[in-house]
Amino acid sequence: MRAVDIIIKKRDHQELNDTELKAFLQSYLSGEVTDYQMSAFLMAVFLNGLTDHELKTLTETMRDSGHQIRLEGVSRFLIDKHSTGGVGDKTSIALAPLLSTFGIGTAKMSGKGLGHTGGTLDKFDAIPGFKFPSSEEEMVKSIEHTGIGIMGQTDNIVPLDKKLYALRDVTGTVNSYPLIASSIMSKKLAVRSDGIILDVKVGDGAFMKNLEDAQQLANIMRGIGEMFGRKVHIVLSGMEHPLGNAIGNGLEVFEAVQSLHGQGPKDFEELITTITGIALLQKGDVTTLEEGIEKATEKLKSGEAVKALHDFVEDCGGDASYITDPNKFITAKFTYDLKAPQNGYVSSLKAEKVGTSAMMLGAGRETKEDIIDPAVGIMLHKKVGDKVQKGDTLATLHYNKENQKLKDAIALLESAYTFSDTAIETPNIILDIQ
Repeated sequence: MRAVDIIIKKRDHQELNDTELKAFLQSYLSGEVTDYQMSAFLMAVFLNGLTDHELKTLTETMRDSGHQIRLEGVSRFLIDKHSTGGVGDKTSIALAPLLSTFGIGTAKMSGKGLGHTGGTLDKFDAIPGFKFPSSEEEMVKSIEHTGIGIMGQTDNIVPLDKKLYALRDVTGTVNSYPLIASSIMSKKLAVRSDGIILDVKVGDGAFMKNLEDAQQLANIMRGIGEMFGRKVHIVLSGMEHPLGNAIGNGLEVFEAVQSLHGQGPKDFEELITTITGIALLQKGDVTTLEEGIEKATEKLKSGEAVKALHDFVEDCGGDASYITDPNKFITAKFTYDLKAPQNGYVSSLKAEKVGTSAMMLGAGRETKEDIIDPAVGIMLHKKVGDKVQKGDTLATLHYNKENQKLKDAIALLESAYTFSDTAIETPNIILDIQ
């Protein structure tokens, strides 16, 4: 069947069979189908959606378009945790070693960030000498020894997804739930795991702005997982204001390590203990989520997870003394304290503005070519629900350059805060679990 016939069929709400859809997608990867033809197809999908059968075929074809990480020789129960991203999201840094204390391994492909702060790979750059495992064999060795298996994404894993996403980005078809879900799940299915946990962020600082839309996306992703026989749980977590207090790469690693020492912010600890509780439920170690969260909370307080992260960093050539003494993390040359302009309560703290402010300081990338400064960022001292007096420090900006961007970052951060004369309830971090 010609490419144009596939496009017309999808345009006219007709279901494509396996052979038709696979051949069309594979022809695009090989270059036989052009960008303009695929653009027309993606727009048809954006407008008309995909049937369950088409969704499975699309996801499977993307997964099978490249190399798959099979992690042969790993004896641990494996969890692949994915986050849709948000301001201050340093979850994997603390979650992976916490899971390790229960005999659970992490199987995760991570990337560098584009936007307000770096990705997981960028954050670990704050540790001198650290280099992630670069091959499947090194990843297997790391999982067996420390329980932590995190490595960078490679070009030969789901190459079809990479090619399709680049086209979606410039054709106005990114915001399609079937296309988002299949993109995420194709990468999850390309890496061997026993369970998948998806942390879908919801709110001002997230891709999904409201709970209803996030639940719809979550249902599609969970359905894909079930089609392929995977255990999938979805956590919908709040991103109206930043997660934890630290925004910026070195600051976020510092905060994650502090959490493993039992000294982290409550919202961050609640998220990682909830995800750990779900993992224990998937593994079969507990019969209820509440029991899993209780066990995770006890383990976090014990400080036992510090050793797993220490060993992982050491195995990866990093200076593991940063894990036992997180105060060693490098700090920026200068700081600026943002003061409260009035008495009252913090009524809102817009996560997107906070994240953009941190990016202006050098904590993130506006373009792929930008170089991240691991020392800069923002440390929040007051968040939604906190009582403040005029002159109290709301946040501290850590910076290395005094320029116009600094002034703009300060002004933007100031505008992220609003205040109320009456007490405000602290927002929930866990909005829903599916």
